[in-house]
Amino acid sequence: MSAKNKLTLSVQYADPRLQESITRPKIRRWVQAALFAPAELTIRFVDAEEGRELNREYRGKDYATNVLTFAYNEGEEALPDDAPTQADIILCTDVLEKEAAEQKKTVEEHTAHLIVHGVLHAQGYDHMDDAEAAEMEGLETEILAELGYADPYAE
Repeated sequence: MSAKNKLTLSVQYADPRLQESITRPKIRRWVQAALFAPAELTIRFVDAEEGRELNREYRGKDYATNVLTFAYNEGEEALPDDAPTQADIILCTDVLEKEAAEQKKTVEEHTAHLIVHGVLHAQGYDHMDDAEAAEMEGLETEILAELGYADPYAE
């Protein structure tokens, strides 16, 4: 592992439904593929109730969403260049499983995509405008292809 991709990873299954299929080694592989710098990350799987509560409290939106990224050193200018990205990435199992079925994807494919998406957010990528969205989606597609997954944005 290169120094630039040094990773400290915590995986929490507050909602244990995916614990057997979405294993820590898979998650580490997906996270590592999307990292461009050292990171200290927590990936947490939650149910719809906790997902809704977090989305309501931190984003003012009263519904559970698929992935929430809490990037703790985003925009911090006083940090040294080699300071690790620090973030919590929350995945809502209920939403993730529902979206995978609707999109005719496996839960693993969709989870890999959402983790890559969350890790990119943790590193400052966003999709607030068309140019940012195109850049972020391009990176996601490239990273997922390297991992052996199909383009998540293909029709």
